[in-house]
Amino acid sequence: MKKEAKHLGKVKMGKDVVALHLIAYVFCGVMAIVCLVPFLMVVSGSVSSEASIADFGFSIWPHEFSWEAYGTVFKEPMVIVRAYGVTIGLTVAGTMIGLVVSVMTAYVLCRKDFEWRNAFSFFFYFTTLFNGGLVPTYILYMNTLNLGNTYLAMLLPLLFSVYNLLIMKSYITSIPDSLVDAAKMDGCSEIKIMFLVIMPLIKPALATVGLLIALAYWNSWYHAMLFITEDEMFPLQYFLYDTVNNIEAYKRLIASGASISSDVSSALAMPSQTLKMALTVVVTGPIIFAYPFVQKYFVQGITIGAVKG
Repeated sequence: MKKEAKHLGKVKMGKDVVALHLIAYVFCGVMAIVCLVPFLMVVSGSVSSEASIADFGFSIWPHEFSWEAYGTVFKEPMVIVRAYGVTIGLTVAGTMIGLVVSVMTAYVLCRKDFEWRNAFSFFFYFTTLFNGGLVPTYILYMNTLNLGNTYLAMLLPLLFSVYNLLIMKSYITSIPDSLVDAAKMDGCSEIKIMFLVIMPLIKPALATVGLLIALAYWNSWYHAMLFITEDEMFPLQYFLYDTVNNIEAYKRLIASGASISSDVSSALAMPSQTLKMALTVVVTGPIIFAYPFVQKYFVQGITIGAVKG
């Protein structure tokens, strides 16, 4: 019986299936290498000397090891720690609040007894085609809401996304209405239904949307450039942007023949290309390590609605 069961458990694949698997593995392997090589070059460039970059360019393996770039990055560690604290705080708060807002909005739009759901859905979808533009947005945040040099100026713009709403709405729609009706019969309010019934059933969607929101906050620098002028409030990505831009500006100043101060001279003495690579590694490292923990849910959530049956 065991031999028969073992024999039945093995399904012989045809040549066409084997060929398809082989092509898929080769294609995925090539794409993985294509995606991995640039990051390896960034890591290699961050531990290379500035002279070797100038002589040989960037490569997968450094020609001459040097930790000068990382020494420059962490010369004032509290600046990096402060920027990390701002970015982590915005990412955690924005992800948690953004998830709750997305779930609440999607749940309301999925309720068939909400008579205005089509009108509200059109309102949300319309914003994917047209928006107010940069000038009205800047006036709204700076003059009307007075959010200049506040963390809310960096938190609010990324708090809600219609794309995330579509993912959440697609998943909530797949939940049977009988579960909601049963919860109502047990005396649950709408808030309890959403938090105790709906949210435990949409963990893949929560992980997917949560990762997208976290990535948006972690990589955000644009809103800090618009609304923040105090160095202590700079997030990590804008710190990278500002540092690289300052070095490039100093170099252009020297090229123009202008006189420079001692502070500018010390800034120009910093490694330029390797410093960019080191800052990139410092900025992107934590979010890369966080991705594998939600990859399973991310793939499951992002493919919602792809198969109908």
